[in-house]
Amino acid sequence: MPPYNFCLPDNITPEQFLADYWQKKPLLIKQGLPQLKDMFEPEDILGLSLDEAATSRLITQNPNERGVQWQLQQSPLNEDMFAKLPEQWTVLVQNLEQWSPELGQLWNAFNFIPQWQRDDIMVSYAPKGGSVGKHFDEYDVFLAQGFGHRRWQLGKYCNDKTEFIENQPIRIFDDMGEVVFDEVLEPGDVLYVPPKLAHYGVAQDDCLTFSFGFRRPNLMQVLDSLVDTATTDPSLFSPLVLDQSLQAPGELIQDSIEQIKQQLLDLLHSAQGNELITQAISEVVSKRQYEMLVPEEALDEEDLLHALKEGAILRTDFSSRLIYTNINDKLKIYANGQLLDDINDNEASLLKCLADGQSLTIEDLTKFEVSISTIMIWLENSWIWLDF
Repeated sequence: MPPYNFCLPDNITPEQFLADYWQKKPLLIKQGLPQLKDMFEPEDILGLSLDEAATSRLITQNPNERGVQWQLQQSPLNEDMFAKLPEQWTVLVQNLEQWSPELGQLWNAFNFIPQWQRDDIMVSYAPKGGSVGKHFDEYDVFLAQGFGHRRWQLGKYCNDKTEFIENQPIRIFDDMGEVVFDEVLEPGDVLYVPPKLAHYGVAQDDCLTFSFGFRRPNLMQVLDSLVDTATTDPSLFSPLVLDQSLQAPGELIQDSIEQIKQQLLDLLHSAQGNELITQAISEVVSKRQYEMLVPEEALDEEDLLHALKEGAILRTDFSSRLIYTNINDKLKIYANGQLLDDINDNEASLLKCLADGQSLTIEDLTKFEVSISTIMIWLENSWIWLDF
């Protein structure tokens, strides 16, 4: 059993969702995340947005004779920015799981999607009428209502020809096409929105909406990581051997290009190439998107051992990226963009459990002979957190 019920309607299985809805069409999930109710209040988010370590944005809507002029201010935000606000405005704060491990545990409700595709949890606060305009995202998102109510409208699928309103600091448009969904979400409700689907949310009262985003790497990220990974393989620095034919001294002929390309393809299709590509992709998808927060206080080993003996549990800290590959029965663990090549098999087994959303107890550490000093390192690296 998963640690949380899946964020899906009772009549839709994970297999049905992935086959019929994922990246295809939207889905309203009534009370998909009831845990969000009363977890935060607007004051919590407004206070957090002012923290100089937070990644936050203030978006204001200023009516004028031509419609609305939007303004964008990015972190660090300060109290002066909130002194003279128009009637309609929005505050966005990224990477909420770094500030609230308890909120981060709600990622487990989405364990029917591989966690390497997770982006971050963003929260949007707005008073009545607040919005970020009509827009679309390049990634999948579950819009979860945590406080108050927000009306959502969904329209057409957009593409690279979609025209945005000029001279605005954010990418918004007027034409949503035919509205195919128009409902008000209550606390605990969740709306799944596929990539490129036009959507428009307007706060009906003081409102907190949490966005659980999912995205995949682009090919440039993979190629860049592949080059970095390949630089550690000395065999790739040897000059290529090519068949040579008589040719003009200044010309690079097509035959030479084809030979080089073929040797590159042969490498990529070889066992060596597969290992390089696997590591490159694993490092890309396990990289943190935001700088790590420095813990204000750290437990010492004695306090940690005492807490575990008293029943505390070790859980995944979802502000970090912890993934694994298990190809040809060879388990490899990646954390925050790095292959962990200095851990033993027992440690790898426990980190695999954590990556799958499982929790650990003192009995698990004893069974796998993993020391408290090792757990301290995991805590200091923000791979895990201690749930008392």
